[in-house]
Amino acid sequence: MSRASDRAYNHIRNMILSGELSPGEQIREEALAELCGVSRTPVRDALRRLEAELFIRRNESQRSFVADWSLDDLEEAFQLRAMLEAYAARRAAKRISWDQLARLQSHNDAIRQAITASTPDIPKFLDHNRQFHAIVLEAAGSERLVGMLAQVIEQPVVLRTARQYDMENLKRSHHEHDELLIAFDNRDGEWAAAVMTGHIRRAFHAYAAAHSGDTEIQRTDEAA
Repeated sequence: MSRASDRAYNHIRNMILSGELSPGEQIREEALAELCGVSRTPVRDALRRLEAELFIRRNESQRSFVADWSLDDLEEAFQLRAMLEAYAARRAAKRISWDQLARLQSHNDAIRQAITASTPDIPKFLDHNRQFHAIVLEAAGSERLVGMLAQVIEQPVVLRTARQYDMENLKRSHHEHDELLIAFDNRDGEWAAAVMTGHIRRAFHAYAAAHSGDTEIQRTDEAA
C-alpha cells in the first residue's frame, strides 16, 4: 500500500468516524481525491480497504456508500466483540505482567480525570480507553486475536457510542475497568471475562439507543 493510499485511507476513515461522512451517504471519488490531496487511484485503494473493514458498502451498480448498519448488524458486531474481548481478558489474567498492570492503572486514572472534569473530555476518554483495551489484548499474547478484534472494534461506532454516554455511563465504564484490574491482580480469568462481557454489552445498549433514537433503551439499561 502506497503512502498516498494510506493517507487517503486515514483521511476517509476519520471522516466516517467523526460523522463528517454520514451513514448511507454516497462516496464520490473525485471529491475525496481533492480533499485528500491525492489522485483517484489511491482513493480507490483506500475504498477497497474500507469496504473490507465494513466501513463502506457497494450496491449492485458498484457505487460506494458509507455503511449504515441495522440494529441486528450492530448487535452481532458487539456480540462478537464481547466474546473476543472476554476471551482476551481470560487469557490476560493468566499472563499479565506487573508492568502491564501498572500501565492499565495509569490509563484508568487518566480516564477518571477525563470524566470528572467540569466538562467531560470525551476525546481523552476515548484515547485512554483505547489504550487500556490495547494493553489487555497485548497481555493476552495472541496475534490471532489482534487480527480478529481489529475487524470488530475498528468499526465506525466507537466514537458515536462514547458520545451517548452520560455521566453515569462514563463512571460505570471507569469502575468496570477498576474491577478488571482487581480480577487481573487476582489472576482470575473467569472473573475478568465476566466483567469484560458486561462492559461490552453495556456499550451496545448505549449505541443501540442512539441508533434507534429510543432513549428508553438507555434508561432501562441504566436502571438495571
